[in-house]
Amino acid sequence: MRVLLVEDDRELAAHVRARLEKQDHVVVVAEDGADGSSRAIDGDFDVVILDRMLPRMDGISALKAMRAGGVLAPVLMLTARGSIEDRVEGLDAGADDYLIKPFALAELAARVSALGRRSRAPDHDGIVAIGSIRLDRVDRSVTRAGKAIPLHPREFQLLDMLMRHGGRVVTRAMLLKAIWRFDFDPETKIVESHMSRLRAKLDGGFATGAIETIRGEGYRVRGDA
Repeated sequence: MRVLLVEDDRELAAHVRARLEKQDHVVVVAEDGADGSSRAIDGDFDVVILDRMLPRMDGISALKAMRAGGVLAPVLMLTARGSIEDRVEGLDAGADDYLIKPFALAELAARVSALGRRSRAPDHDGIVAIGSIRLDRVDRSVTRAGKAIPLHPREFQLLDMLMRHGGRVVTRAMLLKAIWRFDFDPETKIVESHMSRLRAKLDGGFATGAIETIRGEGYRVRGDA
């Protein structure tokens, strides 16, 4: 598995990395929340291990940025703060599991393995469906009402990004960051041009548009498409 470890304690990070690499995991280390969230959004990780107290951007903010950027990988949050309120805040922000410091490396490794199995489950990275649209991440295919819709790679990425948000609004900035890796909002029509082509392919022969534009907010896949 590919694991992203976001931890500013270099000694702890070295121990965690060594333990996970013994289990044949590939571990990438980031030392602050801003770098960690950026790597998670740009990369393809099976599990993210995220410290709560981090420089530049705290763990909760980094986690929210990851989820907003379309990161679906399960997140194990590490913290020295063990109160119920702290754990609830982390889980509400999108964490999948919580581990309180100090912890045994064996327990961390076991939790990472469990989260990794979950991330590779069919309901996570296989088939996603909204309305009549069905996207298969394994064979990179898309159908609408049973009709095959051939898409170019960028168009597939764009639709996948929209589908993984389950009908919620995805902003233009999120699309630029996740697909084209733009860290800012340049004067470009790249999202609009790809969206136009994607819509043309999805909507051909159908009365209802598959993708709805929410003025001033972004785009979402229609549940009744």
